[in-house]
Amino acid sequence: MSTGRFVSSASIGSTSTSSSTQISANVPISNTANKWKRESDCDEFVGARRSKHTVVAYKEAIYVFGGDNGKNMLNDLIRFGVKDKSWGRAFATGTPPAPRYHHSAVVHGTSMFVFGGYTGDIHSNSNLTNKNDLFEYNFQNGQWTEWKFIGRTPVARSAHGAAVYDGKLWIYAGYDGNARLNDMWTIRLTGETHQWEEVEQKGDRPPTCCNFPVAVARGCMYVFSGQSGLQITNTLFQFNFKDKTWRRISTEHILRGAPPPPARRYGHTMVHHDRFLYVFGGAADSTLPNDLHCYDLDSQIWSTVTPAPESQIPSGRLFHAAAVIGDAMYIFGGTIDNNVRSGDTYRFQFSSYPKCTLHDDFGKFLQNRQFCDVQFIVGTEEVKISAHIAMIVARSQFLRSKILAARDARNLHFEKLFGTTDVRLAEQPILEVQLPDAQPEAFEIVLNYIYTDRIVFKDPFSHKLVLIMMDVYQLAVQFNIPRLEQLCVQYLEFKISKLNVLDALYNADRMGLTLIKDYCLGFIVKEDHFYNIVMSAEFAALDKPLIVEIIRKRLNPSKHTTDMKYDKTIGTTLESDMAVFLKSGGKEFCDINLVLEEKIIPAHKSILAARCTYFQAMFRSFMPADNTVNIQIGDISPSLEAFDSLLRYIYYGDTKMPPEDSLYLFQAPCFYGFANNRLQAFCKHNLENNITYDNVLQILEASDKMNVLDIKNYALKMVVHNFSQVAKLPKMQDLSRELLLDVIMAIADMKVENKQRIHDTFISQYNDI
Repeated sequence: MSTGRFVSSASIGSTSTSSSTQISANVPISNTANKWKRESDCDEFVGARRSKHTVVAYKEAIYVFGGDNGKNMLNDLIRFGVKDKSWGRAFATGTPPAPRYHHSAVVHGTSMFVFGGYTGDIHSNSNLTNKNDLFEYNFQNGQWTEWKFIGRTPVARSAHGAAVYDGKLWIYAGYDGNARLNDMWTIRLTGETHQWEEVEQKGDRPPTCCNFPVAVARGCMYVFSGQSGLQITNTLFQFNFKDKTWRRISTEHILRGAPPPPARRYGHTMVHHDRFLYVFGGAADSTLPNDLHCYDLDSQIWSTVTPAPESQIPSGRLFHAAAVIGDAMYIFGGTIDNNVRSGDTYRFQFSSYPKCTLHDDFGKFLQNRQFCDVQFIVGTEEVKISAHIAMIVARSQFLRSKILAARDARNLHFEKLFGTTDVRLAEQPILEVQLPDAQPEAFEIVLNYIYTDRIVFKDPFSHKLVLIMMDVYQLAVQFNIPRLEQLCVQYLEFKISKLNVLDALYNADRMGLTLIKDYCLGFIVKEDHFYNIVMSAEFAALDKPLIVEIIRKRLNPSKHTTDMKYDKTIGTTLESDMAVFLKSGGKEFCDINLVLEEKIIPAHKSILAARCTYFQAMFRSFMPADNTVNIQIGDISPSLEAFDSLLRYIYYGDTKMPPEDSLYLFQAPCFYGFANNRLQAFCKHNLENNITYDNVLQILEASDKMNVLDIKNYALKMVVHNFSQVAKLPKMQDLSRELLLDVIMAIADMKVENKQRIHDTFISQYNDI
């Protein structure tokens, strides 16, 4: 048996970082990522069904305060323990806040702070008013206390936002009974003096709004959508607490092919966990959606979360409330269909996997220009732009044919010069490819897209961007990259305005870009555009044939205008292209041999170096003899199947693999120097959730080979418990003599344990007689 150690930076089922991976002796039941689960409902005798309430988290419980049940406002405080999954009334003394809804509640230290809201008797429609009072509830002694202030106070309000940062409570916007607000106030939650301070806000702040959620992350407060009259948007705003500046976060999904933000809405929730903001529910243009949206603070991209199988997904709702405990979100209550108040509770298990760095890794590799093996000679000025053959040929068939033609020409030159094409790699000049019709700046943008699936500008505020993007579009068509074509078209539709449409029309006509030219013509002749454009000096200077086309288009506006909408089903992604390249498309461009179990696995140096600092350092220091590298992970040689899973992860970020491969790859992120431990996190989850009697013998074999004793013992227990099924598996006959003996000893130990259990039960029953 192998004595190789299995070294990991995070143990299974444990926070230990020792080299022996820990796993429970019992079947490991972990919470499935992205899974919704309905928890215990709150009984009516504990607390009424409600909406417009608040939920906060403290230790291992959520606390619900206030709201309305459809008939009356409430001011009870109820508690749900997430471990025992039970509801109860929270212990409380002192005078609580008056019944209210649309208030706010936050936690600081050992206290909950409740501010403002709408109070009165909604049944009799009397004494209805907004409040600006502040109450503290101490979780340790259950004491309610109303704060008294000196100096100015915020105007009374409801449906506002509240956050805690730097020991202070921050109150933002809301509704004062007459108008929506967008002011901000803060008060320190420590010390003897209680004094409000109005915050002087800078930057691009949101419009006046109410019924919106806030979330705090990375020193900032985030506000998404809400009720803001005619100005209601689905824009995400960020407020930096330190410099007190707002920033409107741009929806650059049109340049990334990512999904758009969630539809505009109000009465929704937003919580922060890990690097994400999660938005759920609310009323979105007269509908109650129940999909969960996620905003990645690192990549600044929205996505819709796909629930795990067998999820118990909540129905759509608004005016519910949410809080985070550990790695899960809990939502309670809300108004559902037909204005019915809900009393149900749902738990959502977050997937706290490190982000996929595939796009970033390839992007950085392009920027660093290490190990480049092709040089493009671009434009009439013959600008030299270096790149990597493997990345280029994986993404563009046009450039692939250009590179193959250049390589054939170089080989012909070697044949004439040396009588052979077998010239040492170190002595070969870098391959050159001529692109005389391309614009260098546009080609750089296309090149960056090839590596990252993103469009990035050196100067995003340049007034020439529309014209540059037309050059990019022309190259995308020429290079046969349809998804980039679509992104260019959507960007141009987004950016073409009254000020630049004539320039865009002129260049589209000159470059033969019919699609964009038709769009420009349709834009110009629109009723609210036409007069301003034709009265401009630029229109008078336009070529006569184009002026004629505009007039004819104006006189015959019913003529079909080409639709420029983006279709995400057109074209391929970086991941899909790299998957095809690994499986079949890249074989003739392999330049390194990886050897495992005496089998040669051809690969590509640039892709290995882009993703793994191990290979990057190796190729920088020395080129392996005969371009051959013997593969190991630490002291262990992985199986061929496991290494195939590893290559899929390196080339296109794939994390799907059988559980037995996960054992081999658990320490791969550390050994090969990946950007983060994403692969390790998936391996851990895979092992915890997918060991069954079908694959337990493979897991047993792998854990024995790598001396992972805890997983081996767990696998032996599963073999024993399911022996009648496991014994019939063909793999049973292939086990080594040592492992068969281990199985026999485990069966014997189990029989001894059963006999002792029967004996103890008999003695216990005899003593009770």
